[in-house]
Amino acid sequence: MEIAFSRLDERVARFTISGVSTSFANVLRRAMVSEVPTLAIEDVRIYDNTSVIFDEMLAHRLGLVPLRTDLARYAVRSECSCGGAGCPVCTATYTLSVEGPKTVYSSDLISQDPDAAPAEGGIPIIDLGPEQKIVLEAHAIVGTGKEHAKWQATTACGYKNYPVIAVDERCDGCGMCIDECPRDVLEAGQGKVRVVSGRQELCSLCRLCERACLAGGIGTEPAIRIGTEPERFIFVVESDGSMPAREIVERALQYIQRSSDDLIDVINDMTGEGTE
Repeated sequence: MEIAFSRLDERVARFTISGVSTSFANVLRRAMVSEVPTLAIEDVRIYDNTSVIFDEMLAHRLGLVPLRTDLARYAVRSECSCGGAGCPVCTATYTLSVEGPKTVYSSDLISQDPDAAPAEGGIPIIDLGPEQKIVLEAHAIVGTGKEHAKWQATTACGYKNYPVIAVDERCDGCGMCIDECPRDVLEAGQGKVRVVSGRQELCSLCRLCERACLAGGIGTEPAIRIGTEPERFIFVVESDGSMPAREIVERALQYIQRSSDDLIDVINDMTGEGTE
């Protein structure tokens, strides 16, 4: 297996993974979406709410605010030494005390731990009118996306097969396929069509170029063919800001490795292998 990054910054990772099956690619995607733990608000104590929305809706909106997550700092509550009671090791505490008229943003949510503050300060929560007030305390815990979408570390996570574009000698360079390509992947050159340097990965596999080629009356088969490499995939991962995109990829791969090791141990126990 080989991984090559074409983009890697705080919020976005784009990489090509080679030498794996479609099943593994999908396992990696699901692991990044559902198995990477993050902080999210779980419990809300509302002391005063005279706004126009119900307490439950307000709590739901708070739960969807992405929070910066340092997994070296926070533990899963079920594995914490406090026994699930809630302590600074497994729980981040926030307060919100605002009065209208104003728009309440995620930046108004004050964290006792600055490292666990909202990932974005400009997320609108509610508009308060004159004499409307909200006073509450919220507790965030570590969870995973398979429990609830509020714990998903990604806003977008997907993959596609690596595209293969082949142009044969029957191409007459008419350019109809170039006009049809929505991603500007093709260009004219030396009397025929060719792939623009560095843009092959942008091909969406729509095959509009093939249809255009047939419409040009070249025959029953198009001179340009779009295919895919069966063991090569392009991934794009966008973080919600709770942690860097690189960490999301790393933790997903670590989860897959742990799960594989656990499965091997179970199989060995069942077959009696690995025991004296």
